[in-house]
Amino acid sequence: MNVLQRTIKQSVSLSGIGLHTGNPSTITFHPAPENYGFRFIRTDMEGHPEIPALVDYVTDIARGTTITCNGASVHTVEHVLAALVGLEIDNCRMELTANEPPIGDGSALPYAEVLLQAGFEDQKAPREFVEIDQMLRYVNESKQTEIVALPNDDFRITVMIDYQNSALASQHSGLFDLHSEFLRDFAPARTFCFLTEVESLHEQGLIRGGSLDNAIVIVDKEMPDEELRSMLTRFDIEQNAVLGHNGILNNRLLRFKNEPARHKLLDMLGDLALIGAPIKGQILAARPGHAVNIEFAKKIRSLHKEQKNKKKTVNTTSIPVLDINQILKVMPHRYPFLLVDRITNVDREAKKIIGYKNVTINEPFFPGHFPERPIMPGVLIIEAMAQVGGLYLLNSDSYQEGKLVFFMAINNAKFRKPVIPGDQLVMEVTMTGKRFNTFAMSAKGYVGDTLVAEAELSAAIVDTLPA
Repeated sequence: MNVLQRTIKQSVSLSGIGLHTGNPSTITFHPAPENYGFRFIRTDMEGHPEIPALVDYVTDIARGTTITCNGASVHTVEHVLAALVGLEIDNCRMELTANEPPIGDGSALPYAEVLLQAGFEDQKAPREFVEIDQMLRYVNESKQTEIVALPNDDFRITVMIDYQNSALASQHSGLFDLHSEFLRDFAPARTFCFLTEVESLHEQGLIRGGSLDNAIVIVDKEMPDEELRSMLTRFDIEQNAVLGHNGILNNRLLRFKNEPARHKLLDMLGDLALIGAPIKGQILAARPGHAVNIEFAKKIRSLHKEQKNKKKTVNTTSIPVLDINQILKVMPHRYPFLLVDRITNVDREAKKIIGYKNVTINEPFFPGHFPERPIMPGVLIIEAMAQVGGLYLLNSDSYQEGKLVFFMAINNAKFRKPVIPGDQLVMEVTMTGKRFNTFAMSAKGYVGDTLVAEAELSAAIVDTLPA
């Protein structure tokens, strides 16, 4: 997964008709600044109202997801959003000339293809993930639906569908790597419906732009070809059609044996994009649909807001417990390997210490890591946290004059976001155990309120090495 935010290099457009409204429409994708997210702009309306692509603004889920804000709506946003998520784009401004994007062939591939033509541009800001740190579960008994999110350091999603219909058997599909699988295995999956649903959908004012070119129609009812032709004519579908013999109207070939399951996964990608942040976690979904997808997205967005609003208790304006001159008196490290600028808090009762490292472009490691996009090496972040833990031990009752603190082990190290020039790395180290002269520590590094690194460390207080 990308660690830096991404937008597109240039503007690109796609034209066609909307699936449900039947309105002619052009969508133009534009580059957007860091932390902009996804936003739709209705250029056909006075004032060009803006609709942020967030679950807070979902107003309808009738066979598609509709978002509404500032008196303007956009219908059927899920395929567009799935393309953006699948290509790991974080910021994009989308101008629309109507109230629904063009449907294309009923998949996300037409959007993905024009976005690929635009090219991608990495931005300087790190991606802000919503990290699933506990099991989240949503169950809808009436729809026999269950969705579960589990902790995972990457993004994975598995979908099972079962319509209990002989025309469409149980199917499942799973995406485990957006970069290698999305374009090839999921973007081409087309939307579908059952033949028995066509009349009802049309009576609800839906599928006004539907045709046999932008949807798979699954035959779940026998009828004479003349009756079929009459029915399609009533719905302004002018193409010839036969029931066929392969279970798909007009004997259309599926792009994948489990194309309906793959399209349900695609829909879910688009609906979960409304959380407003990429996910680190594993999603397991049984019989998902837009209504339950949105309810589940609300749960994850609530978790994301909690994570963002969780404030650090560090007082950055407090007088240092140890300033740099005091640190130099007790630490044996010197340039270029002293990676702590000050200690702001030592809590003996909680066995916790908090220290700072101000990261500047003058750091000696940046010219080689990396010259074009400087990032603080993860091993040095670990070293900085270990030095903060060492300062706790150097000021503890266990330390005796003339001894040294040696770093011994690293376990479960995770680097969640890059640390770049201009950041202030806040390190919080807690002592978690002691055995003889060996100490266990839990270390976490933050930039602002964002966790960027964590690890379990151990160190020992030893005699000074002989000269």
